[in-house]
Amino acid sequence: MRVRRRAVLAFGAALTVGAAGGCGLLDREPDEPPPPDPLLPLADDAVRLAALHRSAAAELPERAAALTAIAEAHEAHARELARIMATPAPSPAASGSAGTPATAEERIESLRVAEKAAYEAAVQACLRTPNHRAALVGSIAAARATHLEALK
Repeated sequence: MRVRRRAVLAFGAALTVGAAGGCGLLDREPDEPPPPDPLLPLADDAVRLAALHRSAAAELPERAAALTAIAEAHEAHARELARIMATPAPSPAASGSAGTPATAEERIESLRVAEKAAYEAAVQACLRTPNHRAALVGSIAAARATHLEALK
């Protein structure tokens, strides 16, 4: 009886697949999901700040143009962060009026406090982010610093 080379190779391949399946190589548990992108908090801040500025613009007509421009900048940052994180574009955050300051000065000061915290978070994110993301994160930090000046 003559053994054909193709038969031996087919038998060897079947044996290898069978052994791999039997040892659990092909029955692996699914991998854990990847951790959230480290820039996600920066994007969340951008959405939150945009909503705060839009709400303030509606309440403070004398500052509406400046506040709307700042809100639009935050929205653009949120979209660009979503693009580089390969996530869906964030939807605008709801901006409730509960707990909002009573006077225009208090409202602007609360925006400054929020912008300052977000600016500091952006600076820290810039220091930790990979090179290919640093330009965007740095420009977001710079914009937030500018927003602080515009809110004086």
